[in-house]
Amino acid sequence: MEQVRIISGDSPENVREQIRRDFTENPEVFDYSAVIEQDGRSITLDVDIDLGGGFEGGYALTRFTSGLKSFDDLHFSIHHQGLLDGIGKLFGIQDVDLGYPEFDRKIVIKTNHPDRLKEIFSDTQVRGTIRSLPEFTFHIGHHHSANTHVESAFLELRIDEAITEPDRLYEIYKAFSVVLDKLEFEAGSIMKHL
Repeated sequence: MEQVRIISGDSPENVREQIRRDFTENPEVFDYSAVIEQDGRSITLDVDIDLGGGFEGGYALTRFTSGLKSFDDLHFSIHHQGLLDGIGKLFGIQDVDLGYPEFDRKIVIKTNHPDRLKEIFSDTQVRGTIRSLPEFTFHIGHHHSANTHVESAFLELRIDEAITEPDRLYEIYKAFSVVLDKLEFEAGSIMKHL
């Protein structure tokens, strides 16, 4: 794996320009990892392309991840509706509708707090960006360390395609950042009232 790059930006445009420069200088990137530091947070961007070899099939992925500073019991998972999801609906397996028809028709949403998730995904541009992604999974993950008895949470957006077009990467980064902001604001507000 290549060395992890640090992108520090005092503005969104600064982040965009650094991503653009990285992919313009090295358009044949097969393995890219960067930590984007902006507004007091770190978001990791990974783009990985493995062409495979012999009988092995290759893979490609783009992933955005960030630890959550504030988190509570909210869980969610979102992905494109596939054939198995359609079959599951026939057998009564339900996903949640958030009340955004263009989003709800194409996306499978699982959550324990539909009203909160509706607010988190209230931004039209965020929904449009997420809806336009190829095969993806967007979720909150939780990690519990048995050694330290510490629980942590992270937000992850995994796209099963290598996205190397800088403006497209930046658009996804912005959508991820908006969701992250709303998640942490909501969780922080809830924790203050407990």
